[in-house]
Amino acid sequence: MGMSSHTSNDNAATNTIRLGVVVAEFNGEITSSMLERACNHAKELNAEIRYICYVPGTFDMPLFVADLLSKDDVDAVVTLGAVIKGETMHDEIVALNASRLIADLALRYGKPVALGISGPGMNYEQAVDRINPVSTRAVSAAVNMVKRLRMLRSKGNGKGKGKGKGIDSNREDAGTIVIR
Repeated sequence: MGMSSHTSNDNAATNTIRLGVVVAEFNGEITSSMLERACNHAKELNAEIRYICYVPGTFDMPLFVADLLSKDDVDAVVTLGAVIKGETMHDEIVALNASRLIADLALRYGKPVALGISGPGMNYEQAVDRINPVSTRAVSAAVNMVKRLRMLRSKGNGKGKGKGKGIDSNREDAGTIVIR
């Protein structure tokens, strides 16, 4: 118990954001490019990727997401996958179930999980067009959520003066703290 809070406090003090990435091997020509873009964007944001975990497909992600979220050295997880429309509704089943389970895990562990999964209902060309925006937005979302959760959780029960970055001090005069 004391060990995990100690680790969390040490990490908050250094402001390092440590990410785990879960990437689907299915549609690997797309997801490998997504991973490359995600890694580059994490570096631009000064986030550290601690783990890259490959899974057979998007549907297989939740188990690895859960394991990564349970680690003390992971602040958030980024998922990367491309679910392309076939002749059946399989793409909808895969994307909807995976995203629902992934969202549930974020709540269960109290850590962000960014949805970097494109689809369902898209064709191959649409998936290619979404490589950069989906992967970079997912990394940005994970990093921003960690920062904002740290601000919110550091407020505790007391009221601060709102001088920190991301806190809207105009609203704080009215007794409301806004985290951005």
